[in-house]
Amino acid sequence: MDAYTGFAEVYDLFMDQVPYEKWSGRIIQILSAYGIRDGLVLDLGCGTGSMTELLAGAGYDMIGVDASEEMLELAYEKRAESGHDILYLLQDMREFELYGTVRAIVSVCDSLNYITEEEELLHVFRLVRNYLDPDGVFFFDMNTIYKYSEMLGETTIAENREEGSFIWENYYDPEEQLNQYDLTLYIRDEDDRYTRFEETHIQKAYALERVLELLQQAGMKAEQIFDSDTGKEVTDTTGKFCITARKA
Repeated sequence: MDAYTGFAEVYDLFMDQVPYEKWSGRIIQILSAYGIRDGLVLDLGCGTGSMTELLAGAGYDMIGVDASEEMLELAYEKRAESGHDILYLLQDMREFELYGTVRAIVSVCDSLNYITEEEELLHVFRLVRNYLDPDGVFFFDMNTIYKYSEMLGETTIAENREEGSFIWENYYDPEEQLNQYDLTLYIRDEDDRYTRFEETHIQKAYALERVLELLQQAGMKAEQIFDSDTGKEVTDTTGKFCITARKA
């Protein structure tokens, strides 16, 4: 699992189209439906803390876990600006540790797709179960096989901004169900010079049915499954699915 390094500096810039406020509203609505309107909530794979901040603003006591020191540095800056009392932990989500249980765990922006081995994903689900309160809720999203094979596979995405630019090349292996992102970044510094960074990220495509099986093996049960874009039933052309799960 590669950590974000150079891309961390421009992550928020190039991800400004991500509807964090819409997603946070959905999460808050779901948690509230289960009676979870406050208390400790873990953001697993929190990145630069965009979602963490929104949930903290809604009154939750937030913990953020991420494996990238560079991403967390940006999260610290947001925390200093907002004044929210957020605990950030530099940890690999495959082996995360908390001081006690939490009322809910959320993981968005396909963070769990970075776990490329089924055994490791199963272990994460078991850790989630271990750190959830007895009536706790686990909400997460994952990209689908369709997205990697039909929407991203063998495509190149390029974007240029004043602060920097990137070239994002995708390669999907249908046999291994692995998608490789090759990122070339040009980031502008204070002297108006551009520094080049190169990163490679690997994500795994999981069939929804297999994710549900792994949840069950971990002692969890899915209670809600829906298309992230439409909020409706998952179809063959769904790009990202969302799951709400609890202890079985």
